[in-house]
Amino acid sequence: MNNLTRPEVLTGFATGWPEQQPDVMVISLKTAKGAHDFVLNKEQALLMARTIKQTAEKLPKPRTA
Repeated sequence: MNNLTRPEVLTGFATGWPEQQPDVMVISLKTAKGAHDFVLNKEQALLMARTIKQTAEKLPKPRTA
């Protein structure tokens, strides 16, 4: 894999709504390379949530030791 397609491990996730602009959601993703902030409108936030839920439902159950 080249550097453009290699996934990074997500170590932190935070969301918020700016006081001066409550119509958008700010999502902060923390990786080994630093934090990255993204602004989403309502439709984008709902699509992201739906996609995450659908993907999570397909994951196998965690292995126990």
